Amino acid sequence: MTGYIARRLLLAIPVLLGIVFVVFTLVRLIPGDPCRAALGERATDEICEPYLERRGLNEPIPVQFVLYLRELLRGDLGDSYRQGRPVTQMLVERLPVTLQLSLFALLFAVAVGIPLGIMSANWHNSSVDVGTMVVANVGVSMPVFWLGLMLQYVFAILLKDTPLKLPPSGTLQAGVIIPPLYETYGWQVSGALKTTLDFLSNMHALNALLSLDFKGMADALRHLILPAVALGTIPMAIIARMTRSSLLEVLGLDYIRTARSKGLKEWTVIMRHGLRNAMLPVVTIIGLQFGILLAGAVLTETIFNLSGVGRALYEAITARDYRVVEGFTLVIAVLFVVINLIVDVSYAYLDPRVRLQ
Repeated sequence: MTGYIARRLLLAIPVLLGIVFVVFTLVRLIPGDPCRAALGERATDEICEPYLERRGLNEPIPVQFVLYLRELLRGDLGDSYRQGRPVTQMLVERLPVTLQLSLFALLFAVAVGIPLGIMSANWHNSSVDVGTMVVANVGVSMPVFWLGLMLQYVFAILLKDTPLKLPPSGTLQAGVIIPPLYETYGWQVSGALKTTLDFLSNMHALNALLSLDFKGMADALRHLILPAVALGTIPMAIIARMTRSSLLEVLGLDYIRTARSKGLKEWTVIMRHGLRNAMLPVVTIIGLQFGILLAGAVLTETIFNLSGVGRALYEAITARDYRVVEGFTLVIAVLFVVINLIVDVSYAYLDPRVRLQ
């Protein structure tokens, strides 16, 4: 197992280098440059030439790429052209927001999607099957921005005077402040440990839980419900359909008929003998959906006023902020590689016939 993980990590290096090269090239093919994108009509050659020279953007693209790789090897993602702040600091602020939202959206998708798929497969070709698949198809068909707006309208406006009222924004109220962990416990920290704790603290629900602030955690979770449901509906529908098709395929195999002939209860046959062997493609879909959620939450973050990776990438692309686009994309790619590795390792647990070596 250790050898397999080491080989996968080594093979990920050329993949990440390829991603860095492609993103580096594509962002420079976009018309315009950071200076003219920032200043608009006020940008002149006299102003922009020193601006570009300070950042090395007047060099040929191959030279810029070599200089950027040199910075990456030192662990430096550079500074934002637009804000003048380190990209690492922006990641510490933005990535936890998207990571927390994606985790809760995936939790909703798995918690609802897998049971729907099991019900549909168990009562195949019945009204239950038709109903669950209608729900799945509707979930796939609804655009995220429309669903988010409808959820806000229903739960924040129509139900505002009922116990079902939910906040229309994913951001905590201005008066609610959850301090970082090291401030809560009075720790003296610096360097990488402080950066790590800042990262964890920006995941408000986790920060409140670790700080034993249960009221703050409840408030953070209430603000996450609507954006998580809006973002997780499409993955939920995909997981439900994949669970149904995979489980139906397994339930038609010989060993399932043998288990039934021994007098086992149908629920035992499905959960203990069928579902585990049907989970391989479902786990693959869950891993892919989590990666997509991390990279594709821009509409949800915009509708629910969340300052996450999606909005940061959109703002950086429109502002030609190359360093932010490159840094954020590289981190998302690394997360994709790690998620795919975890999914592959889980195969050996789910199906002992899979030998990763």
